[in-house]
Amino acid sequence: MRLAGKTALITGASRNIGKETALTFAREGANLVLSSLQSQQELDEVAAECRELGAKTHTTVADIADSAQCQRLVAEGLDALGQIDVLVSNAAIRPHHPLLSVTDEDWHRVFGINLHSSFYLCKAALPGMVERETGSIIAIGGMASITGRPDTSAVTAAKTGLWGFIRAVAAEFAPYNIRANMVNPGTIDTSRRNPEWFARESRRPRGDNDQLRRIPLGRQGTIYDIANACLFLASDESSYITGDQLNVVGGRYMVAAATD
Repeated sequence: MRLAGKTALITGASRNIGKETALTFAREGANLVLSSLQSQQELDEVAAECRELGAKTHTTVADIADSAQCQRLVAEGLDALGQIDVLVSNAAIRPHHPLLSVTDEDWHRVFGINLHSSFYLCKAALPGMVERETGSIIAIGGMASITGRPDTSAVTAAKTGLWGFIRAVAAEFAPYNIRANMVNPGTIDTSRRNPEWFARESRRPRGDNDQLRRIPLGRQGTIYDIANACLFLASDESSYITGDQLNVVGGRYMVAAATD
């Protein structure tokens, strides 16, 4: 098992990419600290599935845009499972709105969840990693961190900042055998609970022929594609990789910038 003896903390673990990453890690022997913003019931259901796979789990509902709640999340995980070897900063929001309609509150909320949370979580988790001289930090970015698109000013700014933060963490903590990398999902077949965030996309559903023509591999990505990328970066197979990005986008970043 590729993660035997390791404990991973995964935010946004109740659904989509976070859920599948948790299940993938559990299959590979990891114990898990799982967090979600809203649904304790959904989080408990994921934890139950992970336990069936043999993983010890601890769950915490937390608003990761709040520093104190991030500190509590990590502290509770350490108390429950003893260590955190892998941090997957996955939780994010992606509202798509024209720049002139973005409020100050919207802007700061996107930055709080998409960028500041990784700073808070790293500050809480890194001391234990430094003490043990091992660790892998994985941030979930997106196409927004490698291209610019209309109606994504807040998300693009936050995810680009996250990439800079990950590079800085990688450089600072490499002497302690702690790695930091980013996974950039492309167009992924996930469920969305906030259709009002994606007005432009609602006019043309994801996965239609026009969209797929923009992806060299000719298909949408899946949550399994992203979970497997995270597994690689969490495992010792990537022990010589840090400060880098893994673009799981079907080759889309190679072609002209998308307008959808």
